[in-house]
This record gives sequence, C-alpha cells and structure tokens, in this order.
Amino acid sequence: MTPPPASSPSQSSSPQPSLPRSSSPRPNAAFRRLRGQLSPSEFAAAVRRAAREIGEQVSCDARYIGRVESGAIRCPNYAYERVFRHMFPGRTLTDLGFSPREAVRGRQPWPAAQTIPAAAPVAAPAPNAGPGPGRRAAPAEEGDPPRRPFLFQEPVGGPGGRIGEPEAAAVEEAVRRIRLLDDRHGADSIYPHTAQPLNAAYALLDAGARRRSIADRLYAGAGELAISVGWLAHDSGRFTDARAHYAEALATARVTGDPALEAHAFCNAAFLARDAGRPREAVRAAQAAQRAAGRLASPRLLSLIALREAGGWAWLTDRSGCERALLRAQALFSRGPSDADPEWMTFYGEAELEGLEAQCWSALGDWGRAVEHARRAVALQNPHFTRNIALFTTELASDLLADGAPDAAAVAAGRALELMDQVKSARIRQMLDETARVLRSHGRNAVVADFLARYEAQT
Repeated sequence: MTPPPASSPSQSSSPQPSLPRSSSPRPNAAFRRLRGQLSPSEFAAAVRRAAREIGEQVSCDARYIGRVESGAIRCPNYAYERVFRHMFPGRTLTDLGFSPREAVRGRQPWPAAQTIPAAAPVAAPAPNAGPGPGRRAAPAEEGDPPRRPFLFQEPVGGPGGRIGEPEAAAVEEAVRRIRLLDDRHGADSIYPHTAQPLNAAYALLDAGARRRSIADRLYAGAGELAISVGWLAHDSGRFTDARAHYAEALATARVTGDPALEAHAFCNAAFLARDAGRPREAVRAAQAAQRAAGRLASPRLLSLIALREAGGWAWLTDRSGCERALLRAQALFSRGPSDADPEWMTFYGEAELEGLEAQCWSALGDWGRAVEHARRAVALQNPHFTRNIALFTTELASDLLADGAPDAAAVAAGRALELMDQVKSARIRQMLDETARVLRSHGRNAVVADFLARYEAQT
C-alpha cells in the first residue's frame, strides 16, 4: 500500500542517526501483585469501572495491563494515573511500580534530523510552542488542547531501521490521544496537526516490521489512525478529506483481512454519507459494516451499525426501514457490553443511542419524539464527552424550535453556546448558526432576544 504523501519536501536520502538502544524493560512486579488473582482482562475491566466512577475516560484492555506489567509502560499518562490513584488510595506512582514522570518524559527532544526510515520528515516545532535548547518539555494533560504540531512523539526505528514494540505503541497512543482530545474539544483545533503522525504511521508500514505480531499491530493502528483523522475532517466540515481517509483505512483493512477495522471504516463511511446528503450510500455502507462485524462477537458494535443504517433510511424518509433498524439497534444494545467491543467504541452508551435515535425522528419530521430522545441524550451524557453534550444540546434546540417551542429552544441553544468556548466543531457551529437564524423570527420573545444578544456578541 502506498502511504499518504508527505506534507513537506525536506526529506533526505542520507543516512539518519539512530537513537541509542534503551535497556530491556524491567517488569513491574509491584503492579502485578496489585492485580492479584484477576486475569488481565478482568483487571482491565476493573480499571474501566474505576475510571467511570471519577468521570475519567481510559481505553484499558488486557494488552495495556500486559504492557504495564512487562515494564514497556514505565509511567502512565495523567488519565491513567488519576484512575490508579483512585483504585489504590495513598499510593504514589513509585508505590505502583512506575518510574517518576520526570525521569521518563522530561527528556530532551529528538534532533530534528532524525526520521523514521523512508518516512515523512519531522517538522520543526511551531514558534513558541515547543521546548528550546536546554529546556525540557512539560508533559501536557491528556485533556488539554494541543499546543504543539504533533499529538505524539514521532516513532523512530531502532538500529538498522528495525521496527518494533515502541513504534507500534506510539501509533496506538496517537489514536487514543486524538480520540480523547476530540471528545473534549472537537475537531477544528486538532485536525490541522494530524497529517504528520498519519504520514509517519504509514511510513512505518512501508519500512516493515520483522515480527508478524508487530506488523499486524502497525496495520491496525495505522488504519485506526486514518479513521480518527477522517472523523476529525468530517466533524470540521472537510467531507472530501474525510472520505479519502476512510477509503485509506478500508484499503488497509482489506490488505490485512481485518474485519474489525473494515467494520469501523464502513461504519464511519455510513455516517459521513448521511451527513454529505447521500443517504442511500449510507444504508449500503452500514450494511457492509454489518457483514464485516458479523465475524466479531460484539452486539454493541452491531447496535451502532444498525443506528447508522437507521439514519440512512430516515434521510430517505423510509419510516418503516428506519423503525426496523432502530428496533434492531435497541435489541442489540440491551445485550450489554462484551470483551469483544472495540476500543474505539467507548463513546457509545445509552446517551449516544438516544442522540442518534433523536436524529432519526428529526429527519422524519416527528419532532415530539425527536425532542424526547434529545433530552435523554443530553441528560445521560458523561461529562467527559463535552463535544457530544454540545452536539445533542444543539440538536435539542433545533428540535424544540421545529416543535413550536422557541423560548425553550433559545434556552437550550444558550447552553450550547456556552459550550462552544470549549468545543471547536464546524459541524456543531453550523447547526447552532442555523438555529439562531430561524430564532430571529421570534425576536420579540424576551428569552429568544436574550439568547440572540449573547449569540451576536460571541460571533
């Protein structure tokens, strides 16, 4: 597969210096003792439950626990640290068997000349954004919006261009970080910084990994990264870019025979087709996603795909087709989560189910039902998902307005407006702008007038 083109012409064919080989990871015996008799999967589930208790979002699975216990993860990111401290009160990172953060992350940045083999070049940091000579980069919180051009440190092959565990882990971490930032801040501020990590991931595929297990992880990680970047393009209104990224992910899935990646790519393609005004394509893409997901054991994934199909039918004004798909989505959702649920589906809970159903009823012009489900979507949303709270609140405002309640619509729109300081999403902003435009015809209503004044001041 041909990697995406590099975004800079400064590649060099001259040999690049390699980073010194690090010593072998030291197993984290302390963390292993804390796991006790639980299996890695059971302990990962306990970590996810603890995260939900404090409103944190982590994508913990058995592989992550294995990497911690093997010593591959010397220090957790801030989100995991908060969860571990909640699970084991009074213990420090050192008590948990980790190295101090400053010893792990306070290293000098890599020289700009170092690149991954045959990869896109490492660009210079933006002015006043990165650490200068002799200074150390302060580790950013996972929830912070990006301050530097890159969302992860560029992976570099070992001596002789060997591609191994560190490079695969770097790609996987890039995917997690992009998703977390999007959940909290929306796509607009993130998407411009994603070309370099995506190019780097596909360059790693071209460089090749000797071990099949590492190659499989790289393909899956690069495909998931392409989907994540595609979603950022989608949410920021760049539909052509999004379509290209999803196609790249789908091609990666087909090359490797990865049904989970294929299902994800088709699922997102269905969502994009609906928003781009191609509802029949949305239905076909959702049905293709269902065929791929049929090889997996995840009712929740099939439930989300059914909702994508329902959205296509709704935009085709096919009420019966939409209702059948909605019933299927609800029945599958009721089966509960499973160990086979993909890591990227952490956003899909009852709130998302309600929100997507609200969109279907809105497309069908059943405003009463749309309002009912949109209200539930807002009320049930995890505070971590700021972008989705803004989205569903904006949709609630639109549905209330269509249902003949302009004052209630103005109240909801005002709540969404307050969130737009934190969320940068062209898609949500366009929806809110349309609601404000329609509300102007009700400007004599005091509640509406108050919202319009605040809206005009912000825009």
